[in-house]
Amino acid sequence: MTVQTERPPSGPVDVAKRAESGPAGPGRRAASRLGPLTPYLLLLPACAATVLLLGWPLLKDVLLSFQNLNMAQLIQHVTEWNGIDNYKEVLTGEDFWRVTLRSILFTAVNVVLIMILGALVGLLLARLGRRMRVTLMIGLVLAWAMPVVAATTVYQWLFAQRFGVVNWVLDKLGWHSMADYSWTSSQMSTFFVVTVLIVWQSIPFVAINLYAATTTIPSELYEAASLDGAGGWQSFTTVTLPFLRPFLYATTFLEVIWVFKAFVQVFTINGGGPDRLTEILPVYAYIEGVGNQHYGMGAAIAVLTILILLGLTAYYLRIVLKQEEEEV
Repeated sequence: MTVQTERPPSGPVDVAKRAESGPAGPGRRAASRLGPLTPYLLLLPACAATVLLLGWPLLKDVLLSFQNLNMAQLIQHVTEWNGIDNYKEVLTGEDFWRVTLRSILFTAVNVVLIMILGALVGLLLARLGRRMRVTLMIGLVLAWAMPVVAATTVYQWLFAQRFGVVNWVLDKLGWHSMADYSWTSSQMSTFFVVTVLIVWQSIPFVAINLYAATTTIPSELYEAASLDGAGGWQSFTTVTLPFLRPFLYATTFLEVIWVFKAFVQVFTINGGGPDRLTEILPVYAYIEGVGNQHYGMGAAIAVLTILILLGLTAYYLRIVLKQEEEEV
């Protein structure tokens, strides 16, 4: 009797196994050597660009906030360090805290309007037919894609005192006192124009993303809710809203940051006026730094603005982490 101690190759499977266990090519050997480093190498270009475009200017701004730099020092190329005097002057003055409170209220009002109206438009997109949905989405994308300066200029024309379309329409509707009304003559009317502009620019982002989020909800959940006797509002609160909650948290956070640093809209409409009553923190930093040629003071205000945004970011991350713990 013959005992076979080694089985000969039986076909393609054994050939493939030998190929896998055989000597690797140059590409595989390089990948095995760089295996743990591959993710970091892929992130390196993005990190380098971030450090170059954001990190270095931020560092320069921080260093500038500890200097007394006016036009005289700038012309003479003199670096005059004054420690934390800029921060003391800013934090002990009433203007900074008044502008900060104004910025927070301005951001809160805008974000609430943006999220409510954007959510309604997003839910409308989910209910419309295909043609109407495409038409509405094209309009939203065009509004979203318009450059900020161009959109602000259009709103300046719309709310112009003598030849503005808004005043003309209000006059035709019977409000004849609004025929020559100046929308930038008071704090509240200026903020109204800026708010309408920012909300109009922000609704497309919220609406389109919310509509995309609704497409991920399984239809079986709605069928189960209807079998349990749930109406339209109950289906929304028990099925739609729980799925959209993470999206709403993330979008609200992004809108808070975007509105809080809305420099272009506020400054272009009326330069922070009248009488600097519509300044928010970015405009306040620009006017104090560039307008009044106290660059160290402007840099200090900018750094404090960044710290406030970091505080908002930390608060948001805390909410997200708490939500994840509750879901687990």
